[in-house]
Amino acid sequence: MHKIALIGRPNVGKSTLFNKIARKTLALVNDTAGLTRDWQTNICEVDGIEFELIDTAGIEESFDASIEARMRQKTEQAMAQADLTVFLFDAYTGLTPLDHHFAQWIREQGYPTLVVANKCDTKVGKAGYFEGFELGLGEPIPVSAEHAQGFHLLLDEIIAFIKKTKPKDQTSNDLNAEEDEEYSRKIAIIGRPNVGKSTLLNALIGEERVMTGPEAGVTRDAIAVDWIKNNQKYRLVDTAGLRKKAKIHEDIEKMSAHESKRAIRLANIVILVLDAELAFDKQDLSLAHMVIEEGRCLIIAINKWDAANKKLDLLKHYQDKLETALPQVKGIPFITISAKNKKNLDKLIDESEKLYQLWNARISTGELNRWLAETTDRHPPPLASGRRIRLKYMTQIKTRPPTFAIWITKPVNLPESYLKYIKNKMREDFNLPAVPIRFVIKKGKNPYDDKK
Repeated sequence: MHKIALIGRPNVGKSTLFNKIARKTLALVNDTAGLTRDWQTNICEVDGIEFELIDTAGIEESFDASIEARMRQKTEQAMAQADLTVFLFDAYTGLTPLDHHFAQWIREQGYPTLVVANKCDTKVGKAGYFEGFELGLGEPIPVSAEHAQGFHLLLDEIIAFIKKTKPKDQTSNDLNAEEDEEYSRKIAIIGRPNVGKSTLLNALIGEERVMTGPEAGVTRDAIAVDWIKNNQKYRLVDTAGLRKKAKIHEDIEKMSAHESKRAIRLANIVILVLDAELAFDKQDLSLAHMVIEEGRCLIIAINKWDAANKKLDLLKHYQDKLETALPQVKGIPFITISAKNKKNLDKLIDESEKLYQLWNARISTGELNRWLAETTDRHPPPLASGRRIRLKYMTQIKTRPPTFAIWITKPVNLPESYLKYIKNKMREDFNLPAVPIRFVIKKGKNPYDDKK
C-alpha cells in the first residue's frame, strides 16, 4: 500500500487536512504551533483505491536535544517510509525562509513531492498561492483545508501517482482505522505524565516509533501502532498523560485528555502504567476506576521496577490499595516491568492475552442456572415482606465484558451485598478474575416458562 506523508512547517494546516481526507477527527487541531509531535496514520480510500495517509509534526531547523529537534527526526523517519510527500505551505502568510530551507532539503533527497498551498480561500491566500512556484517542486495545488476546498485536485494527483508507481513496502504495519476488526486485540497504554508510556510502546514493538523524553507531556495525540506478536495482531495506543481534572487548564491538555479517554473506550485491554518511584495516588485509582466503568480489562504495569526499593512491601501496598478502591473487581494483575531495559514485557503481553480470553468468555444457560440454584440454596437471599426473594433464572446476554441477566421476584428489595456475593462466587466458580462482570436485573417470571 502506498504511503503519503503530509509535511510542512508548524501550523500550516497539516492536521486539519489529515482529518478532512480521513473523514474523521484523529489528529488534534489548534492554533498553537507545534501541537502535533508524533506522526500518526490512517487508511483512506478514494475511488476504490486505498492509501495510508501520514500526519507529521511541523518541521523546524533544530538539531539539538530539544523537543523540536526530536519532532523533526520523527518527521524525517515518516518521510523515509513514504512513497509521496505532500508539502504544505500557508498561502495566507506567504513563504518563509523555513519553507525555502526544507523545500531545498526535499529536492536534495529526491523525494517525489506535491506542493499544496493552503488557505487559498481568501484574496490574500490566492495571491500567496503564486509564491509556491519559487519552491522548485512543481505547480502548487490550491486548497483550503478548513473549508474542504480544492480537495478533488489534490486527491486526483495522489491517485494518479499511485496508479503509475509501486509502493516501497507492499505491507502496511501502521493502521489507524478503529473499525479494523482484524486487529482484534486493542491495547491502550494510559497513566500519569512521564511514567514511561511511550517508552513502553517503543520497547514492545522494538523501534523508536513514538517520541520520548524527560519532559512531562511529550505525547499529545493518541498514537495507534499496529504490531504482530506470536502471530497475533495487536493495535497499541500510546496516550497523553492524564492529570487530575482540577489541574487541567490549557485547551491542548483538555483535548489530549479527551483523546486518552476515547482510547480507553475503544480498547479491549488497558495497561495502566505506574512509576515505582512514585506513590499510588488518587489519580491512578481514578484512571483504574474509569477503565472498569467502561467495561475494559485492566492490567497494572509498575514501571522502573529495577530501581525500586523494598520491592515486596511496595507491591503489597499497591495491591492492598487497589483492592480497597476497586473491590468489585478481584484479581487485577500487577506486572513489574522496566520499559527502558525491556524486562518482563513478554509477561505483560501474555497476561493481556489471558484477560482477553476471559473478557470474551461465554457460559451456557444450563450451566448458569444449575450454578444459580446451588449458590442460592447454599446462601439464600434475604426475606422481603415476610417472603423469601427468589433469583429465578439467569442467562448471559453478551460478552466483552461478560454481562448476565437475572430474573428476580423482588429486585428492589435485594441488597447490593447479596449481588456482590453472587458476583464474587461467579468469579471463583467460573474462574473469571480481573475482568468486569455486569448484571442486568429483570423483574418477573422466567421468560422461558411459557415455552415449556
